[in-house]
Parts: sequence; structure tokens; C-alpha cells
Amino acid sequence: MTRRIDISYKTVIFIAIFILAIWVTYLIRDLLIILFVAVILTSALSPLVGLLTRFKLPKSLSIAVVYLTLVAIVASLLAIILPPLVEETRRLFLTIPPYLDQLLDQAAIDKSVLQSQLSSISGNAFSITLSIFSNLLTIIFLLVLTFYLLLEREDVERRLAALFVGKEEMVRKLIIQIEEKLGGWLRGQLFLSLIIGVLTYIGLLILGIPYALPLAVIAGILEVVPTIGPIISAIPSVLIALTLSPVLGIVVGVLYFAIQQLENHLIVPQVMKRAVGLNPLIVILAIAIGGRLLGVAGALLAVPMAVVIQIIATEIIKERKIA
Repeated sequence: MTRRIDISYKTVIFIAIFILAIWVTYLIRDLLIILFVAVILTSALSPLVGLLTRFKLPKSLSIAVVYLTLVAIVASLLAIILPPLVEETRRLFLTIPPYLDQLLDQAAIDKSVLQSQLSSISGNAFSITLSIFSNLLTIIFLLVLTFYLLLEREDVERRLAALFVGKEEMVRKLIIQIEEKLGGWLRGQLFLSLIIGVLTYIGLLILGIPYALPLAVIAGILEVVPTIGPIISAIPSVLIALTLSPVLGIVVGVLYFAIQQLENHLIVPQVMKRAVGLNPLIVILAIAIGGRLLGVAGALLAVPMAVVIQIIATEIIKERKIA
């Protein structure tokens, strides 16, 4: 006996709208990532803006002061670090060609192959320049978006809460929790970069590797790129060490590997646990899943995404228990 399955037109419309929503979300995923980053920056900067508004400063002026203060802090740090960094980097780039020649001679690599690869890279100079310009525009757009989110923060929160009739107060509490945790995550990430940079600098100094400062700065910056960042930052250090001694090259590789393992299994989970309250196992799984779904951006934003999901899920479970 065959069964007849009736599908109403409402079900068809719902499925069509659901598929369309998924498709549109996929198309604008880059914009959604930028929006999420802007929300993170807003969460991190809003306490500073709120502090200034208590002194009767207009909100737009308070945001401008925060922006200018951050620029001044970054400029001051650069003024301290930049002179030795530029000098060591200049010496590093002047020394790299002989290092490469020496390595190629030792490895008996055909130099014509490398030259052809370098020619190919130089031929893409326009594409590289265009990419840099595009990234600069993205950063400007991000800062402008963050400015307006800070300016209209309360109004945005109220409008979001108004979408959930009868549960406005609960939604507002959720938004506050999410903002606090996202701000904590960003501060934790900056602290991680500092730790990795310092550990790398100390390790390279102990091993007597030249240009320890620029190499450590590279390691600190690339720490924000999960998995592949530490690998990329290790390459120039290992190459320089290999020209001094093959054994030293291996030791430097082991140093970076040890720092990466320490980062992945101890520093990142513990710092993120203190910053956002996530279990270390959840942090590791979130980074792995985020990297698989959205690549580097997904791995980088996996922890704050996991924070948002955990807060919302916890509140839903709590509401169901009360009901």
C-alpha cells in the first residue's frame, strides 16, 4: 500500500526562502566576516568610549579621542621599536641573497628554476599592489563601520531586542554578555601575540641568530593566523640558521615547533579560557572546525564565534528549564 505525501504551498515557500537565505549568506560571507570583526572591535572599544562619555564629552568626540589615543600608542611603540627593527631588517634583506646562494650551492638546486619563479612573482607586481590597495580599503571600511557601530550602539541593541517580542530584556542581557566576551577575546589575542613575540625573541637571542628582533616581530604578527602563521614565520629564521650551521637550522626549527606546541596546547587554551571562559578543548575544536569551514579567517574568528554560540545556547537551555 503506497502512502501519499502532501506538501503544502507554505512548506514549498519556506524551503525556497530558506535555500535563498543560505545562498545569499554564502555570497556576502566576506561582508559578514567584516561585520563580525567590526562587532568585536566595537565590543573592545565601547568601555573606553563609555568612560569618556561620563566626563560629559559628546559620543562622537569620545570615539575620535579613543581612535586618536590608539593611534598615538601604536605610533609611540613604533617609535621605540622601529629604528632597531628597520636597521636589522635592512641588514637582513642585504644578507638574504648571499644566504640563498649559499643554500642553493649546498643543496645543489638549479638557480635558473628559482630565477624563473622570482620572475613570475615580479610579473604579478600589479596584482600584488591591487591586493594591498584592496586590503587597505577593507581596513578603512572596517574602521568606519566600527565608528558608526560605536556611535549607534545603544540604538542598534534596542532595535535588535525589539525583534524578540516579550523577551527584549533577555536579549539585551545576551548582547551585553556577548560584547564583554568578544572584547575579552580581542584583548587576549593581543596578549598572545606579545607572548609569542617575546618567547621567539628570547629563543633566537639565546641561539645567537642574527636579526632576532624583526624575526620575533614577524612571529608575533603572524601568531594571529592559526596553524600556517607560525610555519611561515619560522621559514626565514630557519634559512638564516642553516647558513650558519645545518645543526643550528634544525635547532631553530625545533624552537619554533616547541613554541607552536606550547601555544596550541597550553598558552592559547589557558589565555582564552581566562579571557572568554571557554573550555580549552572547545577552543582547540573551534579553531579546527573554523579553519576547515572558512579557512584562515574562520580559524582566526572561531573562538569569538564559539563564544557567541555558547552564550546563546546556554540562555536557551536556561529558558527551557524555567519553562
